[in-house]
Amino acid sequence: MSASAVKVAIIHDETIKATPEKKPISYQTLLLGAGLNLFETSTLGQPFEVMKTQMAANRGQSMWQGLKSIYARGGVLGFYQGLIPWAWIEASTKGAVLLFTASELEYRSTVAGASPFVAGIIGGMGGGIAQAYSTMGFCTFMKTVEVTRQKSAGTESTFKIAANIFKKEGIRGINKGVNAVALRQCTNWASRFGFARFAEEALVKYRHGEKGIADNADKILASVFAGALSCWNQPLEVIRVEMQSQVKAEGRPGKMTIGSATKYIYANNGLKGFYRGVVPRIGLGIWQTLVMVALGDYFRARL
Repeated sequence: MSASAVKVAIIHDETIKATPEKKPISYQTLLLGAGLNLFETSTLGQPFEVMKTQMAANRGQSMWQGLKSIYARGGVLGFYQGLIPWAWIEASTKGAVLLFTASELEYRSTVAGASPFVAGIIGGMGGGIAQAYSTMGFCTFMKTVEVTRQKSAGTESTFKIAANIFKKEGIRGINKGVNAVALRQCTNWASRFGFARFAEEALVKYRHGEKGIADNADKILASVFAGALSCWNQPLEVIRVEMQSQVKAEGRPGKMTIGSATKYIYANNGLKGFYRGVVPRIGLGIWQTLVMVALGDYFRARL
């Protein structure tokens, strides 16, 4: 074989090796996403969610006051308010949507020549947007309603409240704040997947060399790093909570848009108001990224 033929064969072989394996779309991937998200929500996820929502909606409260308010609503179970049925409905659907969409977009981006960092961002953005508009709008709104409504004002069931909102405001009413949810989810998962892939690459090179392979410790450390850094978009979360909140206050606009919610928060709480609840959200971001990225990669590799 000539030298040029050998060179072509080597390049061809390296190209084949560089192309990631395309796993077929299966019910197993969808069930994995749903199962992981249900696990995440039912353990530490919902308590962190309730804490950050309480603080974002009641921006005058300290963290200790927020924790006392949550505990006063139902003891330890107060930290799981909105878990059944809304968080379970949301988790069982959005996890499947996220893993399916993000995996597909990451694969196609990598094949097109994108780096793991860029492919992770593209996959996360697509997965986050798909989550928000397919399954999350209504459920996120109802979870926020559960945390922020005045329980002492009545004993209406959560289903009756949902029905009343739908009767008064229609589909727009029960999807209030969905555009803010989409912005949050898009930037959330773009950051989590992107930062996780970037950190994983850096850790592998540092610990194992240029041709090393990521182990479980690398994936866990990368997920913690990505989960914490993904909270840079906390202002979007505070705006989303304000749009969906049932808290009544003098001068608060009745029907909020992203713009009017931003103006209201700034007028009443200044710049720091946009970062209320960021500490429990960092905890939530780390936990969600550990489960959906690190554990998701671990189990997907074994399907």
